[in-house]
Amino acid sequence: MSVWAAKRFWKAASVVQLESGYTVHLDGRAVKTPAKNPLILPTRQLADMIASEWDAQTGKVNPETMPMTRRANSALEKVAPNRSAVIAELAGYGASDLLCYRSHSPAELVARQAAGWQPWLNWAARDLAAPLHVTAGIVHVTQPAESLSNLQAHVAAFDAFALAGLHDLVAITGSLVLGLAMAKGHLSPDDGFAISRIDEIWQAEQWGVDETAAALESAKAAALRDAHRFMAACA
Repeated sequence: MSVWAAKRFWKAASVVQLESGYTVHLDGRAVKTPAKNPLILPTRQLADMIASEWDAQTGKVNPETMPMTRRANSALEKVAPNRSAVIAELAGYGASDLLCYRSHSPAELVARQAAGWQPWLNWAARDLAAPLHVTAGIVHVTQPAESLSNLQAHVAAFDAFALAGLHDLVAITGSLVLGLAMAKGHLSPDDGFAISRIDEIWQAEQWGVDETAAALESAKAAALRDAHRFMAACA
């Protein structure tokens, strides 16, 4: 049976411990992934969060309001079977990391980028053994092979569940360095998002805020916080 159903049919969600981890039951029936595989979770904390999402559903089940459940499904059905490809995709961000591409002008924006981005490149060089080159403009700059290899090793150290969270941390910010800093607990998701949006904030200051763009940015910031919570719950 698949419980990714159109309407709520259960009275209560509960967490059940298994030999292989934890799962969630709806009135005694185990939750399964969309592909009808067992939903086996690595920690009680994550299972509690997912049970709360199911309990919060009223009427029609809305996956958009269940970020922890969706990421757990992704970890099991997308990341785990394609682990090498996911690691390569995330590590690839290091070759064109947002923090390495600065503006030529105006001077204030250049200064903001340097103040916001350089400390995290310094952190990557020091703590991740991954110094990266910086350039002005959008022309690709080749990064040291050893640095890229070391960054990939840090990515590969995460399990499938953590990789599912890391994917959003990296993809939303456009920076592997910021994603790893958040994943390793050195940077909050709100600060990480703000640092990744220095250019957008500058543009809004110059030309005003576009309501549609602002709503999209707010949704991305919320997704980043959810991804960070997911990673923390998997540890």
